[in-house]
Amino acid sequence: MANGKKKKSKKKLFIFGGIGVLLLALVMIALFGGSKEEIVAVQTEKVEKRDITQTVSATGTINPEFKVTITSEVTGEIVGLPVKEGDKVSKGQLLIRIKGDAYVAQKERADANLQSADANLQMRKAELDKITQDYNRMKELHSKNLASDSELETAKSNYLSTKALYESAEANVLQNKASLKEIIEQVNKTTIYSPIDGVVTKLNVELGERVLGSGFSQGTDIMTVSDLRNIEAKVEVDENDVVLISVNDTTRIKVDAFGDKEFKGIVTQIGNSAVTSGLGTQEQVVNFEVRIKLLNPDIALRPGMSCNADIETETVKDMISVPIQSVTARTDMPAVNEGDEGANVKQVKNSDAKKKVQELVFIVENGKAKSVNVETGISDDNYLQIKSGLKGGEQVVSGSYSAISRELKDGAVVRVEEKNQKASNNKEKTE
Repeated sequence: MANGKKKKSKKKLFIFGGIGVLLLALVMIALFGGSKEEIVAVQTEKVEKRDITQTVSATGTINPEFKVTITSEVTGEIVGLPVKEGDKVSKGQLLIRIKGDAYVAQKERADANLQSADANLQMRKAELDKITQDYNRMKELHSKNLASDSELETAKSNYLSTKALYESAEANVLQNKASLKEIIEQVNKTTIYSPIDGVVTKLNVELGERVLGSGFSQGTDIMTVSDLRNIEAKVEVDENDVVLISVNDTTRIKVDAFGDKEFKGIVTQIGNSAVTSGLGTQEQVVNFEVRIKLLNPDIALRPGMSCNADIETETVKDMISVPIQSVTARTDMPAVNEGDEGANVKQVKNSDAKKKVQELVFIVENGKAKSVNVETGISDDNYLQIKSGLKGGEQVVSGSYSAISRELKDGAVVRVEEKNQKASNNKEKTE
């Protein structure tokens, strides 16, 4: 019994002794391991001078710069349609003929009315000439006391009434001339000719179809003739970007149907009226139409093709720049401009300075990160102009995003990785 108790006591001693050693080891790891400095893996890029072109991207469609929509001004049946969609036409070429028998009959009736009115005018003129002579003779006799006052008054009255009849006949002739002219215009409108050199890009009617005139409403839309030698892109630009654009800005345009082929253009017009979609909803978007003239159009371009435009709004030459992702904004730490000797980043004058958002970059010096306040300018797809804060030649941190935006602090120890090494590590993790 005594030996059994001794064995149990030794066993307990070993168990508690082991637990104590384990706890001691954990404490040692916590103390010494916790004091070890964390190393942040980063990628860097040398700060250099570059040419930077700021662009505004937009989408839209290809359209002819000049196009005419042909509508009917008279009502009738189409009896002549010598063109079809896609045909090239010249200015003055016949496009369509509308049956105009009714208008021709109206013209003949108006012409007859004019002839009748003209004959009546000639008759009235003869009467006026005779009455005028009688009146002049009576005035002469009255002046010699050979005619009484009543005879003179009667002659004058006849003259004035005959003159009035003549003037009425004259007005009737003018009215009939105007009516005839109006009918002739209607007859002429039964044949429509091309107003420009171009291509029939849209044809909405067929031979024998009846079209309506524009007497009380818009006439039938017959066809569209477009000048495909002058092509433009109509794109919609966001309200925040349109203020950056100016007339004559250079533009690079890609048309979906032409793959990677690039067309050059210049901005010719910037809309003043907003194009709003989703009005009154959370998805409301306000855009402005911008027109871009293509300088090297392809004859295969067709109206309505979709396109993407990169409008070059501003270019700076030989300016210090860094990768776009290198610049971050921090509110949790103040940064200093490079060259401020003896500056302590932990010194903050007041609590407002802590909350002020500053644009900054991290550069690597002697294996440690250092934050530097910067003033930025324009950017292209990859690089951002630095107006102040950097001199050039520094190694600026360009990755990773998590390191730049959250992990890096002033004085943090960093390990610089090659970009291809990072890609390899990511690939291994994925596998």
